[in-house]
Amino acid sequence: MKVLMTENLRIDLDSEQWECRHCDKVLVSARDNYKRGLLAYDRDPREIHKPLLDPTKYTLTYSPDPTWCRLIEYYCPQCGTMMEVEYLPPGHPPLRDMEFDIDAMKVQWKDRDEVLVEAIGKEPAQRRVHSGQRMARMATGDKA
Repeated sequence: MKVLMTENLRIDLDSEQWECRHCDKVLVSARDNYKRGLLAYDRDPREIHKPLLDPTKYTLTYSPDPTWCRLIEYYCPQCGTMMEVEYLPPGHPPLRDMEFDIDAMKVQWKDRDEVLVEAIGKEPAQRRVHSGQRMARMATGDKA
């Protein structure tokens, strides 16, 4: 059973592996940080956030200082799909932003049908009733 986790990642509960949803590449154990199975590009944040002031004239240019902040982009090693981007201080390990109880997921999904494509669109809007209207309906016995 494969469970969709993000727009780019899924977990195969049978093999307990993270997979790329675009090319089916097996990345790393689902009990581990998925980023360990991806290619990482340590990017200078000034490439993305261009200085607003001339760096030859001003020290503070409204652009991130690369000695304080780094931009890490994570890509699928097979198809090159960008999976995640994070801002970290230099030397900080990759964040573990998703951690799941795989054993509990197996129990939860054992009797369900596999979802191959995520649902598109919104849930139907719930009818909202103002509390004053609700009180008036209760007084008149109207249940609508």
